[in-house]
Amino acid sequence: MSYQKTVAINLMNEYGRNNIPFLFIIDFEMNKPIVVKLKEIDPAVLLFDINGTKNYHVHPVQNKKTVLEKRPVSIDIYKAAFNKILSEIKAGNSYLLNLTFPTNIETNLSLDEIFFYSRANYKLLYKNMFVVFSPESFVKISDGIISSYPMKGTIDALIKDAQDLILGNEKETAEHTTIVDLIRNDLSIVAKNVKVEKFRYVDKIVTNDKTLLQVSSKITGMLDDDYPGKIGDIIFNLLPAGSISGAPKKKTVEIIKDVETYSRGFYTGIFGCFDGSSLDSGVMIRFIEKTEDGLIFKSGGGITYLSNPESEYQELIDKVYVPIT
Repeated sequence: MSYQKTVAINLMNEYGRNNIPFLFIIDFEMNKPIVVKLKEIDPAVLLFDINGTKNYHVHPVQNKKTVLEKRPVSIDIYKAAFNKILSEIKAGNSYLLNLTFPTNIETNLSLDEIFFYSRANYKLLYKNMFVVFSPESFVKISDGIISSYPMKGTIDALIKDAQDLILGNEKETAEHTTIVDLIRNDLSIVAKNVKVEKFRYVDKIVTNDKTLLQVSSKITGMLDDDYPGKIGDIIFNLLPAGSISGAPKKKTVEIIKDVETYSRGFYTGIFGCFDGSSLDSGVMIRFIEKTEDGLIFKSGGGITYLSNPESEYQELIDKVYVPIT
């Protein structure tokens, strides 16, 4: 275990034990975790909004139409990675893997404007380096109950009978079921009486150029009474998030690092807030990063033996959006 990870776990446990509100940001590789008391956060460095819990009051008025141009990787590059994954799946090394790629984008919005204008349950702007506007919860903890809401399955809402199509699709059903099973097993590491409370319900997400339907489930479990002093251990035992890695998790993460052509960094990590009694956190998907070569939007989707490369490639592109109307 890295020194930074050990420090983060110990801080989260200490703050939880003493009912001290704090924010945590954990990258996909868990190499650069950030844990900071809420009262010590400088809004000039970090802005967040977690289901209405936020560290700012002024909300700039949107005064221009959103422009977002996408330049994704070629389908040939995508297919090369896709085919490697299929080989691993056929070899029995994985049966679901979340494949992601960076897409170069151009927009007339700054990262600040994207943060303020976006409609999302989980928003984060860090050092003007990256912005997150995620619809996906990681875990919530309240009154000793831990809940997870894995999100798998996306479709354009304008497609005829879109909801019936996504809920009836064999590949999407298999992928979602796999993730639900994985998350249920993950929660069983830290909780008792784990159960699936809602299976495959649909949310609507309005973006700058289309409306998407997204499929989620709800899984819950019961924590021990002394869980606040173990918050760091609980969170890190669940990482990386199953919905953005795959199954079996350990081997699939190894394949991801071999197949993907870039570092995910904070993308597909998690961030959240402990308010002194309850915890809420989101998965860092819908992620724009500032680089020397311009803005990069990182996105992807789950691959199974039933996957079609053209459809998966299109899903990767469809997820490059800002939830601004």
